[in-house]
Amino acid sequence: MGVRFKGWGIAVPDRIVTNDELSLTLDTSDAWIIERTGIKERRIGGSARTLGALAGQRALDDAGLKPQDIDFLVLATTSPDRMLPATSCLIADDLKMNCPAMDLNAACSGFMYAVRTAQGLLETGNKRILVIGAEHLSRWVDWTDRNMAVLLADGAGATVLEYDPDGNDLLSSSLGADGSAADLLTCEHGGFIQMDGKEVFRRAVRVVVDSAEKAMFDADIKSEDLSLVIPHQANIRIIQAAMKRLGIEMERAVVVLDRYGNTSSASIPLAFDDARKNGRIKVGEYALMTGFGAGMTWASSVVRWS
Repeated sequence: MGVRFKGWGIAVPDRIVTNDELSLTLDTSDAWIIERTGIKERRIGGSARTLGALAGQRALDDAGLKPQDIDFLVLATTSPDRMLPATSCLIADDLKMNCPAMDLNAACSGFMYAVRTAQGLLETGNKRILVIGAEHLSRWVDWTDRNMAVLLADGAGATVLEYDPDGNDLLSSSLGADGSAADLLTCEHGGFIQMDGKEVFRRAVRVVVDSAEKAMFDADIKSEDLSLVIPHQANIRIIQAAMKRLGIEMERAVVVLDRYGNTSSASIPLAFDDARKNGRIKVGEYALMTGFGAGMTWASSVVRWS
């Protein structure tokens, strides 16, 4: 059984917050933020629902499909609009869909977890799945905390996955979770997102490399076969360290962190859409999508672009 990526769409708020703007209220500067994170600006606004619905509609349009063509909606989010109902149900209503819908929370690994879940749904009889990664992280940021305020942002990305008996885009997946690291990156009810940055950095590089190597092994390719690496856009230093350990030049990494900040489960589709629009991946080429997040979770997949 094969899985094809049929369409992509993204949505980001209009409001751009620059590093210089943050430096007006925080003990920081544009140079400090860029050096430590690689971020120059981020988008703030909207909600998981509004951004997710817009990205989903654009993915449908890109695939040439109508809402009734979708058999299942899977929303990856770590910042839902409410405790209940699931934000996926609200998005499905906005898109005039009449299909099952569910939220999935694997933090910044969420989009890749959702893609793997969609693959399973396609293998059990569904024909088309809409996968969305949508985040409203700014709602959970303490804007007086310079460590987190400079990192997190809002946005959404979506893709349509379709069953294809004759071909396959998704060659392998390597997912994992380690609950013993749960306290490294947290957000309590009514609180703000908090992180042990140094320890997250150390573990993130290790799990990205391990899962990426396993995904490449399962896909029967080597790092030199990859045209692109689409990493979770958390921090430029993490991306650089992981690429170095994988033996892959930074030129093959897709980086949109400078424009969008860390958008959690939206970051990989935002980066992939940017690569596709700029012609950085061609038919038949291999790409590695890899991420990590609170939990601690991690996920990597090898894709052959069709």
